[in-house]
Amino acid sequence: MYRDLIAITNRHLCSRPFTEQITRVCKLHPKALILREKDLPEEEYFSLARQVKEICEQFKVPFIPHFYPAVARELGCDRLHLPLPLLLENPKVVSDFHTVGTSIHSVSEAIEAEKLGTSYLTAGHIYVTDCKKGLPPRGLPFLQNVCQAVQIPVYGIGGIKIDEAQLHELKNAGAAGGCVMSGMMHV
Repeated sequence: MYRDLIAITNRHLCSRPFTEQITRVCKLHPKALILREKDLPEEEYFSLARQVKEICEQFKVPFIPHFYPAVARELGCDRLHLPLPLLLENPKVVSDFHTVGTSIHSVSEAIEAEKLGTSYLTAGHIYVTDCKKGLPPRGLPFLQNVCQAVQIPVYGIGGIKIDEAQLHELKNAGAAGGCVMSGMMHV
């Protein structure tokens, strides 16, 4: 099951030291790990990314830096995840990496991201989540519409749990899998 889940980090959710939590996550062998610590300035992010990359490499889990292309380059990473607005500001960044993912919130954004050359999409939010308090989820029909509109893999995000039945729902909607934050920061 974990092979279909991308782990998304949030060190503020951890009840133990962050690198210890990353080790626990990597032992599960998720599809990949996105280091999404967007509140960190670039220098601090770089320092943390170096540590997390080493742990990911130890367990052969693909490491995906988030937000900072320069950090990804400096660390020799061939993967990067960017919010769509940053990708639109700098579309040439796609050619600098083997794999570039982006987050989308509509079918039109999905189509636009695919045209820019992204390798995969995260689409959400699918289920109710504390990360988006007060915002209704877009739901499985939205995910299905996104998956039908593009040819690249789509991963549902938002309210995704480490749960076989939920993963089955995502896959039935056409998704390649899901992205889990809270569940991964508590395993």
